[in-house]
Amino acid sequence: MSKCVSHKCISRPSPVVCILSSAFLCTCALVLLFAAGCESSSRLTPAEQIRALRQEKRQLQNQLEQSKSQNQQLKKQVQVISGLPEDKFESLYELKKIKLTRYTNLYDKDKDGRKEKLIVYIQPIDTENDKIKAGGAVDVQLWDLNKKGDEALLGEWHVGPDELKKLWFDTFLFINYRLAFDVADIVESFDEPLTVKVTFTDYLSGKVFKEQKVIKPR
Repeated sequence: MSKCVSHKCISRPSPVVCILSSAFLCTCALVLLFAAGCESSSRLTPAEQIRALRQEKRQLQNQLEQSKSQNQQLKKQVQVISGLPEDKFESLYELKKIKLTRYTNLYDKDKDGRKEKLIVYIQPIDTENDKIKAGGAVDVQLWDLNKKGDEALLGEWHVGPDELKKLWFDTFLFINYRLAFDVADIVESFDEPLTVKVTFTDYLSGKVFKEQKVIKPR
């Protein structure tokens, strides 16, 4: 089994900028709500307009209080973030590599004599050699390197971060992501070794890790 690790940085906006942008959006939302209320009130009778304006006033007062509370919280977050070291995010964890465990293979889940499921077990490993639930996206490819040209790539799949975080297994025996794919239509027979290639994009650092594994019939 050969292993290839590459790195690619992805620029992200500063957390302070994101927080200040959130405060600005809250203020804009209040202005738009007030403008919409004024437009709709022009179609009401004077008495109805008064009742509607009083109700809108109460709503705006409540939202203003909520905004003040949120702004105070955002200010505290800015102070905390500004005081942290520049490498604060990298210090949460530093992903060193990914590993495809020996259980990565094709399986016969419905017991019909044909292996129709590709199950890939991925372990993200940090610089302390601990297995960690690193957030990110995964691309998986299944290859038959005995074939030539376009026929060699049998199938490929993408798993986004929202789906990936649900696939984490942390038990007494297993600590890994477990990804399952249907290959019934693309693998007619599993008589020769196939190759699984995985690309893991770490969303914290922006780094990309690649690993591959030859799977053999059992």
